[in-house]
Amino acid sequence: MINQNAKNENPEMQIQCEFGDSIRELQISKLLKQSNIKGKSGKSFYEVFQFLLLLVFQNCNLFHFLNSKKQDTAFSKNTYYRFLNNTSFNWSKFITLLSAKVIAYFDTLTRPERVMCLVLDDSVVPRERSKKVELLSYVFNHVIGKTVKGFNMLTVGWTDGFSFIPVGFNMKASAKAEKRVVEANSSIDKRSNGFKSRRNAVISKPEAAIKLIQNALNAGVKASYVLMDTWFTNEPFIDKVLALGVDVIGMLKDNKQFYFYKGHKCNLKQLGKLVSFSKPGNILYSICVETGKQRIPVKLVFVRNRNKRSEYIVILSTDCGMSNEEIIRTYGNRWSIELFFRAGKSLLDLGTEFQGLSYDMTVSSTAIVYTRYILLEWMRRKKNDDKTICELFYVCCDDIQDMELTTALKQLLELLVNGLQNRAITITNEVKSQLINWFVSQPLFIQALCPNFGWEV
Repeated sequence: MINQNAKNENPEMQIQCEFGDSIRELQISKLLKQSNIKGKSGKSFYEVFQFLLLLVFQNCNLFHFLNSKKQDTAFSKNTYYRFLNNTSFNWSKFITLLSAKVIAYFDTLTRPERVMCLVLDDSVVPRERSKKVELLSYVFNHVIGKTVKGFNMLTVGWTDGFSFIPVGFNMKASAKAEKRVVEANSSIDKRSNGFKSRRNAVISKPEAAIKLIQNALNAGVKASYVLMDTWFTNEPFIDKVLALGVDVIGMLKDNKQFYFYKGHKCNLKQLGKLVSFSKPGNILYSICVETGKQRIPVKLVFVRNRNKRSEYIVILSTDCGMSNEEIIRTYGNRWSIELFFRAGKSLLDLGTEFQGLSYDMTVSSTAIVYTRYILLEWMRRKKNDDKTICELFYVCCDDIQDMELTTALKQLLELLVNGLQNRAITITNEVKSQLINWFVSQPLFIQALCPNFGWEV
């Protein structure tokens, strides 16, 4: 048993212990075996996996670690590279099994009426300096607005508004052969999982996205909506998602898509001219229309653009019974996948930790980063959610509530005022004066939220 004081004094040891506890609690060794991630010596493969999982917290990469003073605690370099390049491992299945198990646990902490969503998005993993990486392709990076060499990391995740869990991914190469720098290794056994992952890498992005959503639902992941950005929010894709039994909420872009409104065939600009935008708030208008070809009933919510208030953005929902506020609030959960991409790349070495030449290493290294994120979210939720303590806390504690910014700010100010008033004896006049001066300096709409803020000084 590890000494508690030693653990507290050594952050590295503490991380290893917390991850080890989570790995055992989630029975990850069993999930690895179910995904064919095993070898002749199951124990050694399990230890290799644990080592690679925790490597990012050593503040060095594999090469530097194997050349450091700690090399005696590790396996040989070839052992790790054989593990990462194994074509029989089914990393996609492992991530789905792990995420489904974590989500099932989170579901027990969430009220039945709370909305759960799948979030779909992609992010470019650049490999600009690479020349011989298998299935390396020219892909368009929307962030910088130009084409780069790399992979398109298509991801579907799950969120309840409090946690985000990545459920599946596809490290996509270009579906067009002329945009692929290097083709797939032709010597790979066609019966292997490595061959299947290579085949899935070159299918179209909509087809790959539908497969990811279907795999998540088949694994038992509960979701009422699929949240997506403008690239995916088009009629053919919406129709395919609806066929899976879930609704769609996505942002629209002003393109050639047409809608039927009161017998008129209109695009978004024409719809904007038909409706009235006289409301002073951020939600300008909402209308129910039908898509151009399939005649799918959808609700369009016109929201004022914060960056340019004279313009608007449009959010589409296939659930026409949702209120405008609920559609916007639910779509706001899509931001969680952007935070996941940011954390994965900047903190967990996504796309940069292992840069081998085989496509198998590209997939396995990505899966290891996804596993890190899932375990970190698991530990965070168990540590911070009071409902994880026992049944009594589950009954007594309410779920985190979705609310508008103004409501949250008002409640925060009321807590501040009440707390200070209850401790008025200990609050000096100088502190009171500073708080009043701060409050007076705030915009009028903030002052209006809490008109009773103040004391006689």
